[in-house]
Amino acid sequence: MFKVKVSLKARALRYLSMREHSRLELGRKLSRYAEEADDVPALLDVLEAAQFLSEERFSVSLVRRRQARFGNQRIFLELQSHNIEKTEIEKIKSQLIESEAVRAIEVLHRKYRLEPADHIERAKQMQFLQKRGFSGGAIQAAMRAKRDNGDDDA
Repeated sequence: MFKVKVSLKARALRYLSMREHSRLELGRKLSRYAEEADDVPALLDVLEAAQFLSEERFSVSLVRRRQARFGNQRIFLELQSHNIEKTEIEKIKSQLIESEAVRAIEVLHRKYRLEPADHIERAKQMQFLQKRGFSGGAIQAAMRAKRDNGDDDA
């Protein structure tokens, strides 16, 4: 059997059909298949012009995938690592700040169903949220929220 050689554009479109990618991420994936160094940037420009590659769509997609599990700080760092423009991050920041405390409560209650028994357990739960990138205010709100201990006597 022989392998069919896939063009760079076909490979890029296949990646984009699976999920949104940032320009940086897609460029990194395609660079190992490029025959010449300037092939990838030229292709990325063509994809952006045809609106197959969009920084805004990528940002929205990343936020949707991450917001159920992570706090704002972690999401913003990931957006910055993909070289997303500051104006785009600021727009997303204004939307996420409002829901961070609610998301922290959901994440904490999913992982820890019971109230902390002592200060060690409380610190462990707070550290869990901190590692997930939640702000101090969101962590405090989550720790104060009443938990449903699952005492259903039905």
